[in-house]
Amino acid sequence: MREDILSAAAKRRIFFSPDAMEMILSNNDPLSFTNTIFSHLSENAMFVDRKQIMDCIAGDMVIFESKKEIVPDNRFTPDIHVMPNSDITGESTCEGKINDFAMYFKNRYHTIRRLIERRRDFGRAVDIARAKELDRETKIVGIVYEKNTTKNGHTMLTLEDETGVAKVLISKDSDIANEAFVHDEVVGVSVKPTVSGTLLMAQKVFRPDIPKDHVWEESDTPSKIAFLSDVHVGSTTFLEDTWYRMVSWLKANSVKEDIHYLVFPGDVVDGIGVFPDQDKELEIKDIYTQYEKLAEYLKDIPDHIKMVVHPGNHDACRLAEPQPALDKVFTKSFDSNILMLGNPVYLNVEGRTVLTYHGKSMDDWISGMQGMSYDHPLKVMKEMCVRRHLAPIYGQRNALAPEKKDYLVIDHVPDIFVSGHVHGAGQEIYNGVRMINASTWQDQTEYQRMHNFNPDPGIMPIVSLSDGKVDMRNFHK
Repeated sequence: MREDILSAAAKRRIFFSPDAMEMILSNNDPLSFTNTIFSHLSENAMFVDRKQIMDCIAGDMVIFESKKEIVPDNRFTPDIHVMPNSDITGESTCEGKINDFAMYFKNRYHTIRRLIERRRDFGRAVDIARAKELDRETKIVGIVYEKNTTKNGHTMLTLEDETGVAKVLISKDSDIANEAFVHDEVVGVSVKPTVSGTLLMAQKVFRPDIPKDHVWEESDTPSKIAFLSDVHVGSTTFLEDTWYRMVSWLKANSVKEDIHYLVFPGDVVDGIGVFPDQDKELEIKDIYTQYEKLAEYLKDIPDHIKMVVHPGNHDACRLAEPQPALDKVFTKSFDSNILMLGNPVYLNVEGRTVLTYHGKSMDDWISGMQGMSYDHPLKVMKEMCVRRHLAPIYGQRNALAPEKKDYLVIDHVPDIFVSGHVHGAGQEIYNGVRMINASTWQDQTEYQRMHNFNPDPGIMPIVSLSDGKVDMRNFHK
């Protein structure tokens, strides 16, 4: 028995003192007692005497410290970052000088011209000045400076580029007679000269558009991204009960539903002085307090969810787009888990390209283009995609800042394109792009009631980053 015990101890590189061996052998079942001792020894134990065994039995000394259970760190690590050169925050250089405007439109023109020239059915454009000298059909790209209807019902476009201006006639009897145009959009046209040589006749119109072969490639990520637009904290019509219902659902379901990202596309507070007599509709009449209250609401969002907040036209930010991120003077009480970004901005979320834009330009699209309405924001968003520009119309209700780069150009094809502003809720797929209008958390206002506009509040769109499925989850009961 002694040899068996010594042999077992040697295998474990354990040495028992003589008095320890005497104690072990005096036990009714020495080998079992030895195994018990082995099971209670720390990994670095080497010499064990009688006193250590006695103290351990008496509970006065632990000669073995149980290994700490290693619990794997399964906390989710967010994979989200801002795409380069897509956020105006800290990059604004415009001073409102004539040269700023020239550089702004030049950047817009050349960026969208490249997109048009990538079309397989277009090729290389000829400058307008050169096209006017040719006696054959050619293709040009120009900014729509003016659009008129002639007395005979034809459409007359004035297109311009850096080399000149051209009058382009679209016959009312042509296949493109019903093409709609908005001021300041960049468009490609196949043209040929008239007999007199004073005009160019349009044969076909080409727009940059989202490529038709753009598709959503499925991935193995389980993650989902949710959107909460137009929260309007501070308004008397803020739907607090609906908000808490949504937060309660997130607390109970966001982990098992793999909701890891939450984006707020602007108008997170109601603001101050945004429209006449707004103070009559405010529950919180101080802009700083509005943001402090918003910070309180956001603290209820589960910690594992990475949040992104950017401004809209109601927020404490310059109205001219692109808008920089909210100043720290307003967001100092916000958790560090929140990314404060500009409007618009491109995000890369686990390999998916997300374009988020508040949508103030919808006011100009709706007033400047036939067939557009506040009841159908997705139709407006589709036109943005077709023209690859969020806000082409300059000088109307939506203010634009003439930066060196036109941040409103849709220069990357998004997988998800989200907007707000009009308080509608809906989703549609256009050439593989998940277009989403992300509802509101404000009930019908007096202004909306006067104009017979009924919002779709309390709806949170949730998009699977794996297969692109969209769940429009309604919390407004």
